Amino acid sequence: MTFALDFMFRKLLLKAVFANGVASITPHRRTLSLILAILVVGISFTTVAANDNVAEIDVPSFRRDVMPVFFRAGCNAGSCHGAASGKDGFMLSLFGYDPKGDYHRTVNEMVGRRVNTAVPEQSLLLLKSTGKVAHTGGKLFDESSEYYETLYRWIAAGAPDDSDSVPDTVEVILSKKRFLFEKKGAKDRLRVGAIASDGSKRLVTSLARFHSNNESVATIDDNGIVTAVGPGDTYVFARYNRFTVGVEVIVLPPAEGFDWPNPPATNYIDQLVYDRLQKLRITPSGLCDDETFLRRVTLDLAGRTPTVDEYREFMDGDRDRAAKIDELLANDEFADLWTALWAEQLRIIGGNYAPAATHVKAAMSFYEWIRKQMRSGRPLNEFVEEMVVASGSNLTNGPANLYTMMVHAPRFEPKVFAADFSQVFLGVQIQCAECHNHPFDRWTQDDYYSFVSFFAGMKRKPGVEPRERRIFYDTSTPPMKHVVDKRPMPPRVLGGVEPVASDGDPRKELAEWLTSPDNEMFSRNIANRIWAQLLGKGIVEPVDDIRVSNPPVNGPLLDAISDRLVDSGFDLRTLVRDICNSRVYQLSVQPNASNKGDTRQFSHAYLRHLRADVLLDSVATATGMQASLPKFAAGTRAINYFPISGGDTGGPNYGTPFFKTFGRSSRATICACETDTQPTLSQALHLAVGETIQKRLWANGEIRKLVASKEQPEQVIEELFVRTLSRQPTEEEIKDLVAVVGDSTKDPKAYEDIFWGLFNSTEFSFNH
Repeated sequence: MTFALDFMFRKLLLKAVFANGVASITPHRRTLSLILAILVVGISFTTVAANDNVAEIDVPSFRRDVMPVFFRAGCNAGSCHGAASGKDGFMLSLFGYDPKGDYHRTVNEMVGRRVNTAVPEQSLLLLKSTGKVAHTGGKLFDESSEYYETLYRWIAAGAPDDSDSVPDTVEVILSKKRFLFEKKGAKDRLRVGAIASDGSKRLVTSLARFHSNNESVATIDDNGIVTAVGPGDTYVFARYNRFTVGVEVIVLPPAEGFDWPNPPATNYIDQLVYDRLQKLRITPSGLCDDETFLRRVTLDLAGRTPTVDEYREFMDGDRDRAAKIDELLANDEFADLWTALWAEQLRIIGGNYAPAATHVKAAMSFYEWIRKQMRSGRPLNEFVEEMVVASGSNLTNGPANLYTMMVHAPRFEPKVFAADFSQVFLGVQIQCAECHNHPFDRWTQDDYYSFVSFFAGMKRKPGVEPRERRIFYDTSTPPMKHVVDKRPMPPRVLGGVEPVASDGDPRKELAEWLTSPDNEMFSRNIANRIWAQLLGKGIVEPVDDIRVSNPPVNGPLLDAISDRLVDSGFDLRTLVRDICNSRVYQLSVQPNASNKGDTRQFSHAYLRHLRADVLLDSVATATGMQASLPKFAAGTRAINYFPISGGDTGGPNYGTPFFKTFGRSSRATICACETDTQPTLSQALHLAVGETIQKRLWANGEIRKLVASKEQPEQVIEELFVRTLSRQPTEEEIKDLVAVVGDSTKDPKAYEDIFWGLFNSTEFSFNH
């Protein structure tokens, strides 16, 4: 039996059974004859009533059958009728988050036109979809398709609603866990299944939508056919209902000429990275040299370049890399660097605009509290938990400023705060679910409004002095209401089923869930951010956009460092120590023929432009002259500085022109993108002619002292290289620069030019 014949039969049968919208009618004699004739050639229909007069056909469900057709055809996408104001006078909810509203607009808004139950084939829904009537979206499917049949049968049945009778989809599953292709052009199929709340299962491949994260590696068509395009790894995704699920695709490069070198593995990190590289037939680079390692690890753990004394001690000693890592981890500079990172994420800005609750004294209280936690090595889950449940004075209780700094506004804003809170502590951007279900993740509007309810009662009130605000939770505040149907949405954790039970202030339950060792969203987010700080990019990138459709490049690796963080009691230094001791962290930036195209699997170190504050502190270290930072004490390091405003702290606020030029976070938002490490022409010009370098070239007479203390120009040049680049110059560099000095071997100005040139080199501005 062909599908076309089957559908033609169903159409004739439905016209007889559902004529004039009546579901029980004696078919016309000729129709019955046709039915019997079709049955003779082997086509049967679902059920015939006992009296042989009524055919009982399964009526399609609007939610379970019709809405998936809208989704598959792209009707409720953001570029079509799912746009905020619809399209061509017809609006559907984006990807179907509002079934009740969609039913009304489809059936009742233009009675008899979009849906014509008397003459189904004259319904605009069918005429436009098949291209028989002009349609901006063009022809979507043929009359012989299953999509047309579903819509036709539903309309012919009277276009019934089914709001109270249809089980909801609770899970979507895929037929494959991974595709592994040996060559270009290879194909395989991905099938999609859906599980409903009543336990029933159905195959929905033909109703799902598919996409690939990287079509240069693999593509996937509308039927779920995956095709290998080129070597590499990516993910392909299927979306059905509110769920997006993905599966990894690996396309191997040619095996000819590849020989895995079996490099030694220091720890679990190396093993997991090497396992992935071996599968992808990528050979890792060799280890970096000792000078490069010293500079890299000092920049990453102390936020500055090594001093000359540190360089001599390491290079003239036993060069024990593990011991150097431990030394840096024990130094307060490590804690100060991580204080700066947290201060950026939590948007610490001090001002003199008291109604915003962000006075300089409050900002300093918060900053110093964070620094105390980092220096004492407090577990990160306890550190976060105390902030979440904090109340009291913003001037004397530092962690209470989580509720003043993260959203700079005269009044607390629950929706904005909840979105920022989720993005910082979970890496999840739930704000996309405020107006509709998240288009690329599993979060629904129910999830969003239930999560916002955790903060609905947060309030600020004046304290005993104008600068002070007292932070508290008003237990009389009702929960948030759903934007669609105005239902109250009691506080519920993301992914939870039932609301939390609380004594009025639900933040305690939120904090316990958030920082629990069992909450992988929290531990994976924190571990991924730590990894990104040390390797230059996250296993999930961007680090604050963790979602189903943005999977990790190495899932087992992310799981492993997350588990390590949990097993260590959320100890920051333990995970940092593991990462820095791994060979992966210590690989050279120099690629080989195998990995020169790798930008995501950590087969070699990646060049990283220095953060603005780290760059400024490195200039200060090399010249011996600290920066002068506005409204902070002399000698304050750049990483210990946060912006101070004379008025409103809403941002953006860079603090100084240098920080703006070199991309330090403006703290206008909590987005990780606020910190910009991309090199620019303005930066090059500033280093070349700006005051940052110029006024430090002769600072404290350092060059003059250096020239006076050295007998040969080669010795002066060597120390200038160590101060700036943390390495010895090559023989060729020595030869060329001695020629530049010429006869002016005791003239400091000649060496100032060399010093200036080293500061302006790409090598100085990058971690490598």
